[in-house]
Amino acid sequence: MDKLKRIELKNVDVTQGFWENRQKINRDVTIYAVRDRFEDTGRFKAFNFSYTPENGEPMPHYFWDSDIAKWLESAAYIIEKSPNAELQEKIEDIIDKIEEHQDKNGYFNIYHTVVEPDNRFKNRDHHELYCLGHLIEAAVAYYNATGKDRFINILDKYIDHVIKVFVIEKSSAFKTPGHEEIELALYRLYEVRPDEKYVKLAEFFLNERGKKENGLGDWDRDCYNQSHAEVRDQHVAMGHCVRANYLYSGMADEARNFGDEKMLEACRDLFDDMAEKKMYISGGIGSSHHGEAFTIPYDLPNDTAYAETCASIALAMFANRMKDIDIDSKYADMVERQIYNGIISGVSLDGKSFFYENPLEINLDDHVRHTSVKAGDRLPITQRLEVFGCSCCPPNVTRIIANIGEYIYSYDDERIFVHQYMGSSASFDGSCINVETHYPVDGKVKINVANAKNKRLLLRIPAWCESFEISAGYKMFKGYAEIEIASDIFEVELTMEMLPVLVAANPHVRADAGAAAVMMGPVLYCAEKVDNDFDLWDARISKNAKFTFEYSDVFNANILSCEASLTDETSVKALYMPLRDVKQKSASLKLIPYFAFANRGESDMRVWFKTL
Repeated sequence: MDKLKRIELKNVDVTQGFWENRQKINRDVTIYAVRDRFEDTGRFKAFNFSYTPENGEPMPHYFWDSDIAKWLESAAYIIEKSPNAELQEKIEDIIDKIEEHQDKNGYFNIYHTVVEPDNRFKNRDHHELYCLGHLIEAAVAYYNATGKDRFINILDKYIDHVIKVFVIEKSSAFKTPGHEEIELALYRLYEVRPDEKYVKLAEFFLNERGKKENGLGDWDRDCYNQSHAEVRDQHVAMGHCVRANYLYSGMADEARNFGDEKMLEACRDLFDDMAEKKMYISGGIGSSHHGEAFTIPYDLPNDTAYAETCASIALAMFANRMKDIDIDSKYADMVERQIYNGIISGVSLDGKSFFYENPLEINLDDHVRHTSVKAGDRLPITQRLEVFGCSCCPPNVTRIIANIGEYIYSYDDERIFVHQYMGSSASFDGSCINVETHYPVDGKVKINVANAKNKRLLLRIPAWCESFEISAGYKMFKGYAEIEIASDIFEVELTMEMLPVLVAANPHVRADAGAAAVMMGPVLYCAEKVDNDFDLWDARISKNAKFTFEYSDVFNANILSCEASLTDETSVKALYMPLRDVKQKSASLKLIPYFAFANRGESDMRVWFKTL
């Protein structure tokens, strides 16, 4: 088992290009937009513990703690890179309130203190441990940003209470959380405070999952909470996609920390099952709104795709862990697919509004059909919203964008890995690395490494790349070009041919049979009616289509054009007629990055096109 080290966020700077721009919007706009909507909806005020049924305030939801925790984590990443007194004051205010209202035994949960105080740890799906997990992640991020450990100390007391209730007394109504998250959080806490009790508790929750226990409902037996089998015996991704990938992330952490080969084998199989049978071309997972869940292999409908933003984030988190314990470029390829498509589509270009679901097709007519056929009941919304009743996705987006620097590099004593191509610089163990690139606009990457002579530099060659050149000798190793670092100041250039490509789906994906999607490098493309004055469902693309492309400041990426074939409506004389009598005409089809759809008003949109 491999065990690469990640370069910590404090030692990584994103310096140019696509992600510098995204981080600026996140830092200057999105973090405040989410804060303001959470203020409006009562999420921050709930930490005052002032709710009573008579006072007119909204009843705290049982996982509002986690919404704020993810916002706190996001803000901590931001202040680690760009000190901000306003954000830090807000974080400290919430920490004050957590400390003030924490039970003397350590317990902290708003809903189960002010609404159902007699029902603590009695409902497996009431997210108490999930909320604690997100608070732990926030506390770790804040400690890394500031060196202050008060937040961790507060939660350490709560963790002791959880150990007492679940492990020692076994007095809770259930053994394992309905919504996984605390497992991976405990491993993160262990990294900054290596107390064995944290990993022992994480192992308890991992090892007890899938064993017979009270409190399991029908959804558990149907794999909704991944409770259908013990974790080392799970090899097929099932159930709620976010819960699943948070669990798999914790499993990967256990494998990494303690060399658990059987756990690693399960993680490999679960990853491959998702990547090869249950994932949209955008990286989205979860094709059903029922349970926000995986279904059967190749069931990937485009117009009703659930593809929750949080699910893409969770899969990116899992893949990012796997890349460091099972070296194979497929894991970083997965991260790349998610960050340029499935995740970033979840936030508007201006950084103020969000998608919970991310469909791969929008036909506005489907939303106005006669209601007797129930056609629009489960179609995803067509415009992003600033906040949701279940608003887990917005602060999840803010935290991954703010923390994107930790996804770029890994290293060990002999090797330096570049997993993601972003204009950035990093320092570690006396060495420095600098990357200059306009990726994903083009495939040119310039890398400079200092003070790493005689080590090896490994550059990921993405799965999409069919042709590349490197200005130094190399050999391929598990999808990476491995280069000897020959001098104290070493420079190398990687040039990847990046051209638009038509991509077909596995023929078992019925929704996409006989169709093709367009990708350029890691970026998926779509067409919107706002750019194309014809029926998108009539457009057909030749398998030999010639594309033109140009950079767009609006999208911070390329836009594409190609010739498409349409029905000449002057030749259509009836509802049905012989195909030989139907004439064709040409039109120019314009495509924009998929992540940018639905930013210019309501519009038909599609990713997959019929081919000629």
